[in-house]
Amino acid sequence: MYKLKTKSGAKKRFKLIGNGKIKRKKSFKNHLLTKKKKKRKRRLSYYSIVHKSDIKNIKKQLLLI
Repeated sequence: MYKLKTKSGAKKRFKLIGNGKIKRKKSFKNHLLTKKKKKRKRRLSYYSIVHKSDIKNIKKQLLLI
């Protein structure tokens, strides 16, 4: 059987952390930043944890299952 490749989009967007959870970056921080409040932009710059209902699908894309 041939080697399975990981989804390159998922490889760039998600990272597995020590306790088995997956971290992701928040959206809406790319452009049109002049109209957004400073507090909102600061909150968007932090990483977030992927919701537990999506973990199985993302691990499958990263070939971790």
